[in-house]
Amino acid sequence: MAARATRGTRGARRTRGLAVAATLALSLAACGQDSEGGSETERDPEAEGGTVGIAMPTRSSERWIADGENMVAQFEEAGYETDLQYGEDQIENQISQIENMIAQGVDLLVIAAIDGASLGNVLQQAADADIPVVAYDRLLMDTENVDCYASFDNERVGALQGQYIVDSLGLAEGGDEAYNIELFAGSPDDNNTRYFFQGAMGVLQPFLDDGQLTVRSGATELNAVTTERWSGPEAQERMDDLLTAEYRSERLDAVLSPYDGISLGIIAALKNVGYGTADQPLPVVTGQDAELASVQSIIAGEQTQTVFKDMRELAAQAVAMGDALLGGEECEANDTESYDNGVKVVPAFLLDPVSIDAENYQLLVDGGFYTEEQLG
Repeated sequence: MAARATRGTRGARRTRGLAVAATLALSLAACGQDSEGGSETERDPEAEGGTVGIAMPTRSSERWIADGENMVAQFEEAGYETDLQYGEDQIENQISQIENMIAQGVDLLVIAAIDGASLGNVLQQAADADIPVVAYDRLLMDTENVDCYASFDNERVGALQGQYIVDSLGLAEGGDEAYNIELFAGSPDDNNTRYFFQGAMGVLQPFLDDGQLTVRSGATELNAVTTERWSGPEAQERMDDLLTAEYRSERLDAVLSPYDGISLGIIAALKNVGYGTADQPLPVVTGQDAELASVQSIIAGEQTQTVFKDMRELAAQAVAMGDALLGGEECEANDTESYDNGVKVVPAFLLDPVSIDAENYQLLVDGGFYTEEQLG
């Protein structure tokens, strides 16, 4: 990846600035100043690391709120100023917000796109202004103007969901019993949707082929099971329709759900027709993001599983990538083959997701992600 010509200057300025800040901090500590006390020393302007524009898709999901907060905290700890904006699932809002960031002279953009293929023009504006771009969790599509990609192993997320279904139903043990399953996927404008679904179907397809699993609706292709904007209400409506059409006299044993908000919508529809009782327990329902309401649902015996992605680690990776780019260096990447955005293969750093259920949710408390009080 070729560094843009002025990044080395920005990186040198940032490095000198952080060194000054570190020296100042050490001298204050040596004088016994506590962390809450203020300093009358005028801050050296060279201590500024620059400004990072952070474009997030929506506040309607708690995970994106946490992502924004984590990045602001970690970029500011690293010496940067930040400008955090949420597009509220309106593409034109996000475009306008990024344009404003460019006009205000941010040094770096970190973008979690509402629609990964919709930002080509504004990303060209960023390139013209010599502003590097980190794609955050959602790949930016159909553009050469993205430098690197920070995410989790998205196929692995789907594989964990699929494997949880296989293990919960005992499918690998063989036997003559067959089970009914319905499939849900994420938003069609999110490139991650394809990877999640591929990962899950790579695990589930052999059991569909041999008849141990049956999709009574027949909806097994990705384009038939997507959920616009990852909407829980839309998922609930589709689940209502499926239950009415296919499961009046048949039991539904499992639902592949890609995201916690979708999972809760699915569970609401199931409970409306009598699932969730001793006589008719809920099916296996997967999820993703370990959102608080879903972890509480897992503890209560409703949602069965979620996939935890530690957004603190993802924010740290975005900071490391931004640091490298502003220093005129290449981003650290552990996958340089998988993420083709239609114009280029974007260097990616993929973090490891973790499957969470009622047996191991304590990991979220031990890791400081939630408190016991929050989980009840």
